[in-house]
Amino acid sequence: MGRRARPVLASLGPVALNRAGEEPLHRQLYRALRQAVVEGRLRSGERLPPTRALATEWGLSRNTVVTAYDTLLAEGYITGKVGAGSFVASALPDAPPQGAPGRLETRRGVGLSRRGLSLAAADQDARDPQGRPFSLGTPDLAAFPFALWAQLLGRSWRVGGRALAVEPDPLGHRPLRASIAGYLRAVRAVRCEAEQVVIVSGAQQGLSLVAQLLLDPGDVAWVENPGWPGNRAALLGAGARLVPVPVDQEGIDVAEGTRRGADARLALVTPSHQFPLGVTMSLRRRLQLLDWAAARDAWIVEDDYDSEFRYAGPPLAALQGLDGAGRVFYVGSFSKVMFPALRLGYVVVPPDLVGAVRAARRHFDGGTSVVPQAALHHFLADGHFASHLRAMRALYGGKRAGMLDALGREFAGLGRAEAGEAGLHVILHLPDSAPDRVLAARAKAIGLTVPALSDYYEDGRGGNGLMLGFAAHDGEALERAVRDLARLAADMA
Repeated sequence: MGRRARPVLASLGPVALNRAGEEPLHRQLYRALRQAVVEGRLRSGERLPPTRALATEWGLSRNTVVTAYDTLLAEGYITGKVGAGSFVASALPDAPPQGAPGRLETRRGVGLSRRGLSLAAADQDARDPQGRPFSLGTPDLAAFPFALWAQLLGRSWRVGGRALAVEPDPLGHRPLRASIAGYLRAVRAVRCEAEQVVIVSGAQQGLSLVAQLLLDPGDVAWVENPGWPGNRAALLGAGARLVPVPVDQEGIDVAEGTRRGADARLALVTPSHQFPLGVTMSLRRRLQLLDWAAARDAWIVEDDYDSEFRYAGPPLAALQGLDGAGRVFYVGSFSKVMFPALRLGYVVVPPDLVGAVRAARRHFDGGTSVVPQAALHHFLADGHFASHLRAMRALYGGKRAGMLDALGREFAGLGRAEAGEAGLHVILHLPDSAPDRVLAARAKAIGLTVPALSDYYEDGRGGNGLMLGFAAHDGEALERAVRDLARLAADMA
């Protein structure tokens, strides 16, 4: 005989929902249930009331209760099975490990600075180390030539010897910087020489380095809205005051940015392939942005996100190539073209600031590990990078077409798929009857990683859709995942 749910009010005790407050009722209910679980008032294995019953008991809509349950499910506080109900999880995410000392109980607060609190609040990562569909930012690792990479690492030691073991140049391995400069000039129309290229441990470190150099605490910086949380975090780490600027079909709205933050010191943009919307900044907007920077004595940081994977025509010229005044810092990475753990990226710095960057690198971390840099130089110089990029562009183009076809078939009447001309994800736009956060939580419970589009807006308002990465899985796995997702969406229709 199944376990019966106790009246939930008896378990929760006196809990008042502020029905006139700003916080949504589903968040208030979620917090009350979560606290009851953490404190043991709702115990491991205990069955929660059906959503309809709880909605009646609390005088709420059923959708409010369903959303609260979905959030608890996504965070691991409850488990659920179709037809069986919802139960308090046996292992709670907030439970301290057995035997853990309790010395922190006397500390007041978390002790973070205001900047630290801002960074913690900005943490949001759509990548999934377990590689579940449809996580973002994960390439197809099965297609990378790791045996060749191992040979190049060995070759680097044999050729470089002791020269690679001494303290590195803070700007990076000189041969690699020259190889990258040649590649960027030829493929991205970037104006640069090897002396301007700085090797960093991924694009995120590059963005943080630039922000620390250019911004003082309290300086105003434009960020795209919607946009990648990591970009916002890099600026917050420098103490910037962020001004979210809307993005339309031409890219960041320069006129609106000027209206909202006329005194901005910096604008961080993704002109070649805007994340998450996938739009390409028009030439008109690029020129407007450059004119704004020149008139305001401001800086532009160009994050060249996913520019290598363009499926319609040749790669676009970089915004930096249009800059004749030395106002643009150009940031790129090899993580998606090769593999994420490589942790190698680069920043193209205006010529007159190379010395300042060298001093900053020496002060902050001394530079990036040299041996992988030497191997990457051989990978580029010997033509392996260009061959791998051509192969991956063809592979991802096929996956992209297959997933768009599957989405069009399975989501007919349930949603609309949209893909930009470049990148490794598509957007599935949803009707208002299917809130993206709710569907994302339900998808997570069945093993799918589908970030909600609304989470990439500064205030969480705007857009209703899911971000679906397609690079890491084969066509058959993607089709199965699309079918599973469509079944969840149909249940909400």
